[in-house]
Amino acid sequence: MPHAVPAASSPLLELAIELHRDDRRPLAVQLADALRHAATKGQLRGGDRLPSTRALARHLAVSRTVTAAAYEQLHAEGWIAGRRGSGTYVTTSPPGSRTEGAAGAKHGESRPDEPVIVLTPGVPWVEGVDRAAWRRAWRAAADTGPDSRPHRAGAVEYREAIVEHLLRHRGLVVGGLTVENVLATAGTTSAVFELASAVLRRGATVAVEEPGYQRAVGALRSAGVRVVPAPVDHAGIVVDAIPRGVRAVYCSPAHQYPIGGRLPAERRIALVERARTEDWLIIEDDYDGELRYDVAPLPVLASMAPDVVVHLGTTSKILTPTLGAGWMLAPDKVAASVLKHRDLTGTSPAPAGQRVLVELARHGDLGRHLRRLRRELSQRRALVVDKLVAEGVEVFGDRAGAHVVLPLPDAETEQRVVAAAAERGLVLDGLRRHHCGPQQWFGLALGYAACSRSELERALPILAQLCGER
Repeated sequence: MPHAVPAASSPLLELAIELHRDDRRPLAVQLADALRHAATKGQLRGGDRLPSTRALARHLAVSRTVTAAAYEQLHAEGWIAGRRGSGTYVTTSPPGSRTEGAAGAKHGESRPDEPVIVLTPGVPWVEGVDRAAWRRAWRAAADTGPDSRPHRAGAVEYREAIVEHLLRHRGLVVGGLTVENVLATAGTTSAVFELASAVLRRGATVAVEEPGYQRAVGALRSAGVRVVPAPVDHAGIVVDAIPRGVRAVYCSPAHQYPIGGRLPAERRIALVERARTEDWLIIEDDYDGELRYDVAPLPVLASMAPDVVVHLGTTSKILTPTLGAGWMLAPDKVAASVLKHRDLTGTSPAPAGQRVLVELARHGDLGRHLRRLRRELSQRRALVVDKLVAEGVEVFGDRAGAHVVLPLPDAETEQRVVAAAAERGLVLDGLRRHHCGPQQWFGLALGYAACSRSELERALPILAQLCGER
């Protein structure tokens, strides 16, 4: 009688594999044939982890000798491969699968034969999150009972924690800052969409840094807002080049994304003066302002102009996007409009992540994480810059954040380097995708937080070689 495998939890164990004990073919050959067929048909895909030979033998009610022999045959044929300390994985995918070859690297998916190293910006150093503190914070947050009504402005204790965070870590010196000045958000992009919907309204024109954060552009456009580019240079947004007639200007003054400049004092003053004279709002995206390695974190624009600046912050770059928590510091009329919009639409940011952050802050774990994060990323940045410059590769960007820029001469070279890196298992980010109009800057926005330190050290010689071959 055939032995039918019931559904289980892993991709392989969910397959209905039949082994016939009265078949003239050995059981190991039948099993190898079944797995090979499953991989060919796409039931198993490149990157799927296989159970151990012992676990599979127990599941199939056969000898471990059978499963070991089948794995050995498939390994010899190149269908599967082992990773030391990790397990055994399928190495091939059916034709057209997105996980096969360089396409898998493009989408950040691991390949067993050549593990992908992610070097894109905007990804936090989650490896450095203290797991004990993380578990403790979630357990403590769970002690709070369920809410019967939504908190439109955000949990009070969360907003209190953000006020303390802004005072301690962001140099906010606005007199009389209280919890009433802060709204919780679901993150920067969500906050931009809320501002566009509640304050700017359809048909308004907003200037956005070019190149800049394209998810903010997408949020604005989806709310019916017209986006116009505002050029940047190595010091950030060029204030004199901002088009007239805009309703708001979106910028990242502490660490321009993606070019990496820091907006100097004279431009900050000029930006605020134009905002007041021409009745703008300045939307200040402070996505990683806590991360400076040369001087103390720069005071936020909201400190000098709380009447015209909407300050946005997030936990997704300094901690993890898992929390889905951010904040907005806005003038009274703007905050009131956002709250009214939330009431009308029945929306509000989820409180679970807010409560976890409260617990991390309450026990000092957030402050300890930020100190550890600054130390680690400062060392990584020095490693990146030293290694690449020594190989003749140009690097620019402030001593801040979690990425630098490697300039390239043109779009063709940029595309070629990104594609060649994917073939070598490196996921890179070209500057093309950070433009909403014709490409003006060419090169790579190189992130150094997503991977491990050892992966970064392995990747840098490859990157130097590819940039040197341009």
